Amino acid sequence: MADSSPQGRGAVRRALTELKNAGYYRVDTVRMADGTVRSEAHVFDTPQPEPAVPRPASGGGSTGGAVTPPVKDPGEEPTLPDERTRAAVATLFRVIRPEPRLRLGEAEARALAPLVTQWLERGCGEAELAHALLPGLPQPMHSAAAILRDRLQRKLPPDRAAPPPPPPYAECGRCHDPVPRPGICRACAGLGTRTVAVGSGARATPGGVARARAALRGRPQPA
Repeated sequence: MADSSPQGRGAVRRALTELKNAGYYRVDTVRMADGTVRSEAHVFDTPQPEPAVPRPASGGGSTGGAVTPPVKDPGEEPTLPDERTRAAVATLFRVIRPEPRLRLGEAEARALAPLVTQWLERGCGEAELAHALLPGLPQPMHSAAAILRDRLQRKLPPDRAAPPPPPPYAECGRCHDPVPRPGICRACAGLGTRTVAVGSGARATPGGVARARAALRGRPQPA
């Protein structure tokens, strides 16, 4: 970078130091399978926390307080995300694919996965996510991850209520016939006639109705 910049090596070094201190730039030391060690530079759209580095106990060792940066092993098995996280990440990548300004890294997409999961659990599909995330992007856009996080949080739709349960069963307070709501039926209220049909439509006698109700309740009735 210094060779292609008119500012010189000192200016580039100071700029990288400022980015590193702000969490946008990091250099990791990686140990390869053959035992050699190399450095990997990472640049982020959003500030990243400084990785924890173990420090020696006071008074111990002969390093004079120097701290050795951690060395990553590329052969280590990474922690695999759960199925919901993988589904949310895949959905997010499909939604933002038409907009090249919304480029995300894998780590950034996983950080947004819990918000995407909330949208999916509330019955929203990719079309609704695209309508919420893609239109009217600011110009210029400094952080795609920050824009997406803000919109996912701010435009989260309300939880869709479950369908109401069926009305409870009710009986007429006088004749015990089924009624749509607690109270008495129209026949007992004098607002209509009672017609009871069984089988092919033959009228049921009052005695037969009483015996059938009693049988259902477990009380024997005289024939």
